[in-house]
Amino acid sequence: MVDAPRMQGIDVPVLRHGARADRRRKWSSAAEVVGRYRGYPWAVRWHSVLLGALAVLCNCGPSLAWDGSSNALLSPHPQRLQPRVLVGLDRLIASRFALLRSKRVAVVTNHTALSADGRNIVDVLHEAKEVNLVAIFTPEHGFRGQAEGAVEDMRDPRTGLPVYSLYGRRRKPTAAQLEGVDTLVFDIQDIGCRFYTYISTLGLCMEAAEQFGKEIVVLDRPNPINGVAVEGPVLDEGLESFVGFHTIPIRHGMTVGEIANLYRLERYPQVRLHVVRMQGWQRGMYYNATERFWVNPSPNMRSLRQALLYPGIGLLETTNLSVGRGTDTPFERFGAPWLDAHRLLRQLDGENLAGVVFVPVKFTPTSSKYAGSECEGLEVIVTDRSTFEPVRTGLAIARALRLTHREQWDMDRYGRLLADRKLLGLLRRGASLDAMMEHCREECEEFRMRRRRALLY
Repeated sequence: MVDAPRMQGIDVPVLRHGARADRRRKWSSAAEVVGRYRGYPWAVRWHSVLLGALAVLCNCGPSLAWDGSSNALLSPHPQRLQPRVLVGLDRLIASRFALLRSKRVAVVTNHTALSADGRNIVDVLHEAKEVNLVAIFTPEHGFRGQAEGAVEDMRDPRTGLPVYSLYGRRRKPTAAQLEGVDTLVFDIQDIGCRFYTYISTLGLCMEAAEQFGKEIVVLDRPNPINGVAVEGPVLDEGLESFVGFHTIPIRHGMTVGEIANLYRLERYPQVRLHVVRMQGWQRGMYYNATERFWVNPSPNMRSLRQALLYPGIGLLETTNLSVGRGTDTPFERFGAPWLDAHRLLRQLDGENLAGVVFVPVKFTPTSSKYAGSECEGLEVIVTDRSTFEPVRTGLAIARALRLTHREQWDMDRYGRLLADRKLLGLLRRGASLDAMMEHCREECEEFRMRRRRALLY
């Protein structure tokens, strides 16, 4: 059951787009052509008008224009359609930056923060006369989303503004960095998984905003793997970390704006938070339904397919397995030099996992774990994402590894991203997959009740 939205975001102008609006523009343009031909010889006028009307009816373009100097009709380039979903940045632009006027603004962002017309938020805010942009903060992987490991501070060559890293010597904006800032704006595309660190950066920015008396504006973006499904164990209190910032499930089914609402409700009640909601997004949407261009949110997150697999396959990354980093398909395969693919496959076949099949593969990573060494493993192929459960699949793989490669697979660090003591104990003892999922189901039901007040859609 989909949770009913309770918390309201910021209302900004609704942008009209789509076929109906285009038809209105076409007929309006045709009327303008007729009006502009008054006063020309009758035969030329009606001949031209008929040609113009024919062009409109045949959908040759959204508008026709008269050049004012001859009887020729000009055909401009067709106007580009907008995507089905408009994000918080698009609606902020439409409001002419109402929330940011007369304020000194710092933006927390990276390369994923694009408007519907493809402009990065830094360029948008820097060029807007209504906005005084004074600083940039960046998360893991840096401003351009290509860095691995710690990221250093820099200066943006395009704007000349300081770019402060939140994935290096510090993880949270400092008092000195926020000295001349009134409002923090957060705009980063997340992928809907608890241990993907962008929502940890969001939480620490909200902590800084509350601590130093700053306002924070979150520009909402879609959860690419939908906002309905909730999966996996809820993080245990006391196990919080940068890869597990808050007590939420692995697959939380929330947007960044809704996560911010939850943080305010449960962690930062005094923070001044504004969420600019999306237009057109529905909870059941996967990213492809938004019609927005896919931008790799990190170097090894290269497709929606990989984002969907990540909550399950990513759990294995802290152990002595390769999850495909250093190959063309990270998170779509896993393996190791010591792994017996056929033995593991036969164990997994007994779990009857829905919406997924496994194919034995051999691969040699060019970087990361086991670089230069041939690995044997399995490719994970989603055949029906409506029934596929990534966390269930990931736990099934962990259980199969425990049963078939008990001596070779080092599961001691598996608990780092799992962050659930009871579930890790069930796995160690060889409990059934159904028993592990029942534990997860109970925790997720409680979480669904908690999150209801934070939902926006």
